[in-house]
Amino acid sequence: MLIAGAVGCSVQEPEGHSATPPARSPGIEFWDRQLKGANCFNRELPKEWFAAASRAGIELVRIAYGKWEGEQRDFLLGSADEYAGLVASDLAQLVRALNEANDAGIKAVVVPLSLPGARFRQFNGGERDGRLWADDSYLAQAARFWRDLASRLKDHPAVAAYDLLNEPHPEWFHGKRDFWNGGFAEWYERVRGGPGDLNRFYRVITEAIREVDPSTPLIVESGLYATPWAFEYLQPLADDSILYSFHMYEPYAYTTRRINKDRFSYPGPVSIGESDADRRFDASAIEEFFEPVRQWSQRFEVPASRIFVAEFGCDRTVRGAARYLQDLIRVFNQEGWHWAFYSFREDTWESMDYELGVGRPGAAYWAASEAGTLVQHYSSIYGPRADNPVWRVFRTEFQAPTKLGAGDER
Repeated sequence: MLIAGAVGCSVQEPEGHSATPPARSPGIEFWDRQLKGANCFNRELPKEWFAAASRAGIELVRIAYGKWEGEQRDFLLGSADEYAGLVASDLAQLVRALNEANDAGIKAVVVPLSLPGARFRQFNGGERDGRLWADDSYLAQAARFWRDLASRLKDHPAVAAYDLLNEPHPEWFHGKRDFWNGGFAEWYERVRGGPGDLNRFYRVITEAIREVDPSTPLIVESGLYATPWAFEYLQPLADDSILYSFHMYEPYAYTTRRINKDRFSYPGPVSIGESDADRRFDASAIEEFFEPVRQWSQRFEVPASRIFVAEFGCDRTVRGAARYLQDLIRVFNQEGWHWAFYSFREDTWESMDYELGVGRPGAAYWAASEAGTLVQHYSSIYGPRADNPVWRVFRTEFQAPTKLGAGDER
């Protein structure tokens, strides 16, 4: 069943929850103090996951629902080829997850991996989908989607913000694919005002949401997969409830196990950009890497409380991982930026499940992952965990004493 235009159709609420949430979603004031959270891109999201996150001291979770099983090809959208309305059963599934987050005392950032004309690469045969950045008919569909979704979620007490699109990259389809050589402002002049204009995209989507939801905070990400360097052309929006966001997985040759292949450690020289030229990456290089964000926030007088590092991390097995993560967090805390690490108890990709430490999972892990029961059987699969240098970086930040649940021994 589709919810056409989000009008005239009801959503079946999960048993035990009323159709009307008990309170409105938090406003921009919620973001006035620094928030530290986690990402959840899981394939399954049972209530046990939220209970575990709460026990870890996590109060903010960025939920990407795109991997969930839906009625049609693209969860919630129905089809990224032609949006015709929210899929009612998918929306009920998302509301159920938000209800469970609320029950666990966790606030959520809701983020789509796909929009009309921009299907997530993993669901598109490995191909990048750039139709949204070439054809304005998809922009109109994306605006309708967000208007529909905001009209359904605007009062939910768990919703802390809408993140309008995960890692937008119009640059990729308009001739710019390497951020290490700069030139974003010059590149932007070639696409300004057209379908590839990310600032224009954000203005249109924001206006559509504000027609039905005047107050829920919105998160806009910088271009070229949310790199800090793309802040060079990002324009602040005329809205008092906007956060500006970037991601950090650089240098990719170091943070990614399949590329690193034990060649690089942190701190130390790493191959940088398309040239493969080596550059020493250390605490000083990390400080320098975020300079575009500092300069941008100073230029436009955007306070630190409106900057969100929505994703960051590295493969837990690369040499120096704990120190790399510590140096990143040190900068984020020093600047007062909000942050959410990737990721907490990932059920599809063990590379950044930091509670595992630096070891490789055994057969039981993979069997449970394939069966979709990883979260429910976490302790029996992992055994003693979380007392390792990599996870300790985060555990220290959340300052959560060990709060054990049944079957969840650490």
